[in-house]
Amino acid sequence: MDTDELLKKYAAGERNFSSANLRSADLTRATLNTADLSEAILSEAILTQAELGEANLSRTILTKADLTEAVLAGAKLTGAILTEAELSRVNLYDAFLLGANLAGANLTEGNLGGANLSQGNLSGINLSGANLAQANLQGVNLTEANLSKVDLTEANLSGADLSGAVLSGAILSDANLSDAILSRAVLTEAVLQGANFGGAVLSGVNLSQVNLEGANLSNAVLTSVNLTDVDLSQTNLSGATMPNGNIHD
Repeated sequence: MDTDELLKKYAAGERNFSSANLRSADLTRATLNTADLSEAILSEAILTQAELGEANLSRTILTKADLTEAVLAGAKLTGAILTEAELSRVNLYDAFLLGANLAGANLTEGNLGGANLSQGNLSGINLSGANLAQANLQGVNLTEANLSKVDLTEANLSGADLSGAVLSGAILSDANLSDAILSRAVLTEAVLQGANFGGAVLSGVNLSQVNLEGANLSNAVLTSVNLTDVDLSQTNLSGATMPNGNIHD
């Protein structure tokens, strides 16, 4: 199926384009809201500023596709492959990306507020400046990811792997990071008030001068963590393994 055929059928009211081969198609500013593109091939396609609100892109292949400023609010991308895709300033608000593969993708300044990315592969992803407030990132692979200045307010990152991730200036207020792995993560100037790190592994993390007011670090592993000038008076450290190896009362 070529681009013209797709757009003509959509304009005529058709919405089922499941399994369509649209590799390298130019769909710049195309309107495809609520379209069914599940299992379609859109690798290296150009979808800049395309409108795909509430579209079905489950198991769709979007490797190296360009979705700059595309609108996918409420879209379903379960199991979609978006490796190395360009998604800067994309709108994925309330989108469903369960188990999606976004390894190496660029989502700089994207809007993923309330999105469900649980169990996905986001290793090496660039999310700098993105909005992920109240997003579900449970069990997500975020190793070596760039999360600098990301808004993760009230996000669920329980069980996520953030080893080596950069979270400089990130907002994690009231976020859930219970049982998350943050070994070697960079948290310079991150906002962590009220965050839940219960059972999390923070080995080798530099937390100097970070505000942990109201944070929960119970049963967390803090071996080799730098806590210089950190006020822990209002932080729950019960059962935590402290930098010196001792277990906190």
